[in-house]
Amino acid sequence: MSAGVLWFGLLLLATGIERLVELVISTRNARWAFARGGVEHGQRHFPWMVALHTALIFASFAEVVLADRPFLPLLGWTALAVTLLSQALRYWCITTLGRQWNTRVIVVPGLTLVSRGPYRWLRHPNYVAVIAEGVALPLVHTAWVTALVFTVLNAILLFGVRIPVEERALRAAAPS
Repeated sequence: MSAGVLWFGLLLLATGIERLVELVISTRNARWAFARGGVEHGQRHFPWMVALHTALIFASFAEVVLADRPFLPLLGWTALAVTLLSQALRYWCITTLGRQWNTRVIVVPGLTLVSRGPYRWLRHPNYVAVIAEGVALPLVHTAWVTALVFTVLNAILLFGVRIPVEERALRAAAPS
């Protein structure tokens, strides 16, 4: 295994650990939300999201190793920069939403919609981070098939299921 593949594997491992940290934050925030009457929406699609995001990490590594993908410096360094920027955006969203941030769709009735931070400009900035990372992370080491497949499946899940569920939940919980 080349040093480049090893470094890519470490990046993917760090990404996986970061996802576990997100789940810890999410679990803590879910407890807080449920204690305040929070209602969860769209539970059926959540396991599919977890599976897809887990598959992104494993498929990226498998494609690089099995298809002997090269590291192309211009693409790789650019994709790494986009990956890191998407992480920064993700944590800006997490920080801005505070206890209201969750990997699941849990809405506490009566809370106002957050309109500061990245939410001043975008309705769903976290999903911009998810989309950017889903394309960029595999491309750090030229795993273009994984990037393409994840992007298509993620688009179907996000635009066809997740965002509509979130929008309905937010409308239903909006203060009158």
